[in-house]
Parts: sequence; structure tokens; C-alpha cells
Amino acid sequence: MSPEKMTTMANQIATFFASQPGTDQAERVAAHINDFWDPRMRRQLLDHLEAGGAGLSDLAIAAHPHIRVPAETA
Repeated sequence: MSPEKMTTMANQIATFFASQPGTDQAERVAAHINDFWDPRMRRQLLDHLEAGGAGLSDLAIAAHPHIRVPAETA
């Protein structure tokens, strides 16, 4: 997936959860990504976050510690 598409998708998820009540929006963004993004997509997002997360919203960046690292495949 292109980095632009991935950034757009992550930001759309963050925008939705930012509108929800509570104080656990970052965890909810990460839970959605963990549940619905395949391991390759999560790996790409994590790599992008570790490189600075250009273009990602503050909430998408805040979800970083809660996104599960995919198992390495041989």
C-alpha cells in the first residue's frame, strides 16, 4: 500500500475515535488497527511511525505504543 493511502486510512480511523467519548481514544485506534489491518499493513505503519510518522495525526501517533508488532515470518 502506498504510504499516502496508509496515512489517510490511519488518520480516518483516528478522526472517528477522536469524536467518541472517553479518554482511551489512542487505545481504541490501536485496537481497530490490530483487529482489522493485516500484519504487513501494521508493519508498514509501525515502520512509518518509527521514522517520525510524517502526515499522521497526533491521535494516530499516540496509538503507536498500543499497536501490536506482527510476528516475523521466514
